Amino acid sequence: MSRILIIGAGGVSGVVVKKCAMLPEYFSEIHLASRTVSKCEKLQQEAGKDRVVGVYAVDADNVPQLVELINKVKPALVINVALPYQDLPIMDACLETGVHYLDTANYEPKDEAKFEYSWQWAYHEKFKQAGLMALLGSGFDPGVTNVFTAYAAKHYFDEVQYLDIVDCNGGDHGKAFATNFNPEINIREITQRGKYWENGEWHETDPISVREDLDYPGVGVRPSYLLFHEELESLVKHFPTLKRARFWMTFGDAYLNHLKVLEGIGMTSIHPIDFQGQQIIPLEFLKAVLPNPGSLAEGYEGMTCIGTYVTGIKDGKEKTIFIYNNCDHAKCNEEVGAQAVSYTTGVPAMIGASLMLQGEWMKPGVYNMEQFDPDIFMQKLNKYGLPWQVVEVEKSPFSK
Repeated sequence: MSRILIIGAGGVSGVVVKKCAMLPEYFSEIHLASRTVSKCEKLQQEAGKDRVVGVYAVDADNVPQLVELINKVKPALVINVALPYQDLPIMDACLETGVHYLDTANYEPKDEAKFEYSWQWAYHEKFKQAGLMALLGSGFDPGVTNVFTAYAAKHYFDEVQYLDIVDCNGGDHGKAFATNFNPEINIREITQRGKYWENGEWHETDPISVREDLDYPGVGVRPSYLLFHEELESLVKHFPTLKRARFWMTFGDAYLNHLKVLEGIGMTSIHPIDFQGQQIIPLEFLKAVLPNPGSLAEGYEGMTCIGTYVTGIKDGKEKTIFIYNNCDHAKCNEEVGAQAVSYTTGVPAMIGASLMLQGEWMKPGVYNMEQFDPDIFMQKLNKYGLPWQVVEVEKSPFSK
C-alpha cells in the first residue's frame, strides 16, 4: 500500500502534492489536510481529483483530531509539511495509529526560538518498539545537504574534517520585503544567535554578525552570513571526525535593513502583547501582512545555489570538494507553479517518502537523512528535478 496523508497546504506542500501526483507508481492515493480546507481544495483542483482523492480540515496541534483523521484515511505514511511546532503532535498521532512519519524541519516550541533535535530524538525507542520509522528533515537544508555530506564521506574521503553548508538565493521576486518560506519560521531562524561547531564544542555569535562574500556558481558573489541550522546538530553527531561545521545563508542589504527596522519596533517578537483588549503575537501579525511565499512564484527570476563544501583526508592528503545544486525559479514555476525555495524543499520530501514506501530506506526508529545510504537518493535528485554537481576545488573559500 502506498496511500499517503500530507498535512499542510502551504508553498512546500503544493510542490509535494504535485510531484507525488506525477508518480502513481510510488503514491497510489493522496490525501491532504490543513487547518484551512479551502487551501487543500485548491491544490486538489491543481493536482487532479483523481490523484488527490480526499481533502480534510484538521488542527495539527490536536492529537485526537489527527488520530481520528489518520484512522479514517489509513495511510502508510504521513508527510508533515505543516509548521515545526506541530511535529510532536503529529508524531504522537502516528505512534497511536501505527503509521510511518516524515517531516522537513525539526521541532521547536512556539514560545521559544530554540532549534534542536532533542525532542524528536527522544521518540526513537517508541518508534522502534512500534515497528515504525520517522524520517526527520527530508527537505533541502536540512535534508539534501545531509545527504551531500554522507555522499562525500562515502565516495571522496577517508575522513571528513571541515564542513560549510551554503544556501544562496540569487533570485528576485520584485517585492520590497518578503520571505521565501513561512515568515514566522524564517524570521525566528535569522534573529536567533548564530552557532557553529568547532573542536568538539558549540560556539555562539551575535545574529547576522559574521559575513563572508562567496562566489556561487550560476549566481555570482553574494554576502553570506553565519547562522545556526539544525542539520549541523545531527551531522556533528553522525560524523564525529568533523573538526568544524558551519552554515551560511545569503541576504541582501535591503532585506536586512527591513528586518532591522521591524526588529527595532518589536514586530519580530514571539511573545504576546496586549492590543485593543486582546493578546497578539507581533511576529504572527507580521506574517499575516507579508506576502504569502506561495504567491511569489509568478515573475520570480534567477537561481538558487545550495550545497556543501567538504574538506577532509583522502589517501593521506587533504582535499576539498563542493557538492551543489542550482535551481531556477522560473522553471519551477513553469513545472509546478512554485518558486525555487519551495521546490527545493518539496522535491526531497517526495523522494524521502518514495524511498520509505519502497523499503529502500526503512528501519524502525527515528532517523536523520545522513544515516542512510545516500546513493539512491542522489540518483533520484537527478531524475526528479534537482540535478547536482561535484567539483574539486584547490582550497576551501573559507579560512581555517
